[in-house]
Amino acid sequence: CPLPGRLVQISILTESVMETSVKCLPYFARGEVVKGFGRGSKQLGIPTANFPDSVVERAPVAMETGVYYGWAVVDRGPVHKMVMSLGWNPQFQNEKRSMETHIIHEFPDDFYGSELCVCVAGYIRPERKFDSLDELVQAIRSDIHLACTKLDASAMKDLAVKTTEFSTTNTKL
Repeated sequence: CPLPGRLVQISILTESVMETSVKCLPYFARGEVVKGFGRGSKQLGIPTANFPDSVVERAPVAMETGVYYGWAVVDRGPVHKMVMSLGWNPQFQNEKRSMETHIIHEFPDDFYGSELCVCVAGYIRPERKFDSLDELVQAIRSDIHLACTKLDASAMKDLAVKTTEFSTTNTKL
């Protein structure tokens, strides 16, 4: 068991990261869906839509690495709930920062080349390395559940409308 003092320090650190990240929110991003590492669908059973490096590089520096939740639109279609990993994916020791969006909706086909618009609305947790892939999948499923609960709040539904508005503008970021 961790020492109680250590637990308090971790809790304070997490709160500090959350406060810093939340100051950047909501954060809107748009870009073409590109091929990632192929781990989301194949290895984890949790498909992700990946942004190109140019979009990742524009994310605010104050936006800490970790798991976020919000809204997503593909090709100006309907708005769906999403969770997003922003960071280095320590489980897989990535060499570059990525933004991997899991849209909480079943699509019939891959949509590489499509336009993805997201509204990052809240922060869930920092990224970390897990002891196994099963533990990682369990954490992602928990993140999805928490995201759905938070996004069902009425204030978050207002951001869904703004995401639709953002996805239908021609504004370049």
